Amino acid sequence: MTTPRESVVHGSKAMSETLRQLPSVDKVLAWPEVAPLIARHGRHFATAAIRTLLANIRNELSAGQCEYSQAGFVERLAAEIAARTAPNLKRMLNLTGTVLHTNMGRALLPESAVEHVAMAMRSANNLEFDVESGERGDRDSLVEALLCELTGAEAATVVNNNAAAVLLTIAALGGGKEVIVSRGELVEIGGAFRMPDVMASAGARMVEVGTTNRTHARDFENAITPATGLLMKVHTSNYAIQGFTKAVDESELAAIAKRAGVPFAVDLGSGSLVDLSQFGLPREPLPQDSLAAGVDVVTFSGDKLLGGPQAGLIVGGKTAIQRIKKHPMKRALRVSKIVLAALEATLALYRHPDRLALALPTLRLLSRPEANIRELAEKLLPAVQAAVAPKFSVSIIGVKSQIGSGSLPIDLLPSAGLALKPVQEKGAGTALNALSRALRKLPVPIIGRIADGALILDLRCLEDEAEFLSQLKALSP
Repeated sequence: MTTPRESVVHGSKAMSETLRQLPSVDKVLAWPEVAPLIARHGRHFATAAIRTLLANIRNELSAGQCEYSQAGFVERLAAEIAARTAPNLKRMLNLTGTVLHTNMGRALLPESAVEHVAMAMRSANNLEFDVESGERGDRDSLVEALLCELTGAEAATVVNNNAAAVLLTIAALGGGKEVIVSRGELVEIGGAFRMPDVMASAGARMVEVGTTNRTHARDFENAITPATGLLMKVHTSNYAIQGFTKAVDESELAAIAKRAGVPFAVDLGSGSLVDLSQFGLPREPLPQDSLAAGVDVVTFSGDKLLGGPQAGLIVGGKTAIQRIKKHPMKRALRVSKIVLAALEATLALYRHPDRLALALPTLRLLSRPEANIRELAEKLLPAVQAAVAPKFSVSIIGVKSQIGSGSLPIDLLPSAGLALKPVQEKGAGTALNALSRALRKLPVPIIGRIADGALILDLRCLEDEAEFLSQLKALSP
């Protein structure tokens, strides 16, 4: 629609005449220009969109906000239908500098996992069917052997995320009893997931020992009573306490638990299956190290450092894992065939450690050399400058990427990016917000971050250069 005509005024004769010109729904459905929309989306869907658009235009005409034409109506109808049919979940370019961005889906799946998921969705499969016996099977069996092979565990199971893994472990091993945990490990992560609340939800009575910064072995030993059901250690993956600190190591706690005859569980949070230091990254605790230290159960995430789908992985001794599998809550927290397919394919990559840095997107992005990223920035600089000129200047800057999702919170990765700064100082904040909004409205949204008076595009996670450049053509800052 175009700008309103002066003659179209509320209550005027011209207004009444214009409103009478509006077509009926049936008439619009008969227009040849509308036929392709009906063919593609169906008559019922098109009819609903036409009714909505007619009501909107009627209101706009009454308020003097538009004028009517058949061509304009068809154009708006196509836009209305496109908006209604556009998927809510869409791909984006993550240039925030946070690799495992919780709000952007965390880990990117490897191609082998994408292909395996497609198979699981397109065809019948042996989710709970034992091909050998022809009888009902156990869905955990699809990944249990792989998890045991990679971690050294005797048994394993999978639930829908690590919060669920912790909840189920506490409920199965410590429900109705006391669970002892260091006061310095009563963490809260995103979404107000608090360890004390989880304990209560699992039906356990939490017993805090030690202080925020120092907990000793004797604190655990003195707290153990006949009512104790579980010792718990929580890896503080999303924060760090430094200075005058003391924590009880896993082997010492495992020995205490064994003498007391109670199970010992460790929540690693992020969890990694390989020593990240070999890729130039900070080392993160491994589940295999915890199991070797005598821990009965270890829980960790599938969609963080492991680089797979959202899942909570539970590995450990046969006795403890069997108790967890038999708990009624297990069925409510189980994962689908899609998650299991993605997880199986991701875990399989760890059998080939020499290829892992290339095959696993998470590891590839985390270990990407700064020089490589800066080279990309230099290549993209002219195109970005042309897209935002003359309102913004663009320069290459050194930045620090975050791993994200609570993983290694104080460790930052040297990276490079493009800083887009308003040329005019007056109204710079408004200009930056407008540019950020324009980037978000692109067909494939480009998401950066505003800091230090600039919109910063950290290029660590940009691998599809062509797609980025194609989006710039549609930019109208």
